[in-house]
Amino acid sequence: MALPRHVVLMGVSGNGKTTIGTWLSSELDRVFVEGDDFHPPENIAKMSSGVPLDDDDRRPWLAALAEEVVRLEAAGQQSVMACSALKRRYRDWLREGYPQLFFILLDADYDTILERMKRREHFMPPALLRSQFDTLEPLEEDEAGVVVSARAAPDQVVTTALAALEDAGSRQAGSG
Repeated sequence: MALPRHVVLMGVSGNGKTTIGTWLSSELDRVFVEGDDFHPPENIAKMSSGVPLDDDDRRPWLAALAEEVVRLEAAGQQSVMACSALKRRYRDWLREGYPQLFFILLDADYDTILERMKRREHFMPPALLRSQFDTLEPLEEDEAGVVVSARAAPDQVVTTALAALEDAGSRQAGSG
């Protein structure tokens, strides 16, 4: 059974995308792509000062991530990416590079995420968390992906994500 070749761990800041993505990419022997590394300095400065990004800020960033998936696919590599991908439009922009992207929305409530954010060092301040929740659009039925609870311990989240990928691979094999 073939698992989806390129997976995006998505959702609000502080939900565990990097932690789970690093672990999942190791389990799957895939390249890990940290979406934050692709932000231009202007985006990081804007967020660091407490100003949310708008679509004009996000478009070139998401285009660079889409190009990275194209580059990896052309090199015969598979990936796990950490990227907020909060809106359907953003996920569509990511799919411009590779239409078969599979999304895993790491889901947890505001209070859980806020507590996590207070314990870490990151350019995204906790003050912007509400704007992320307000922006988040759930996966739609026609989007390849699943929702996984991010409230559990990281090893449990990874186990659930792996099972979801295996299930997606089984469904894909059954329909093809």
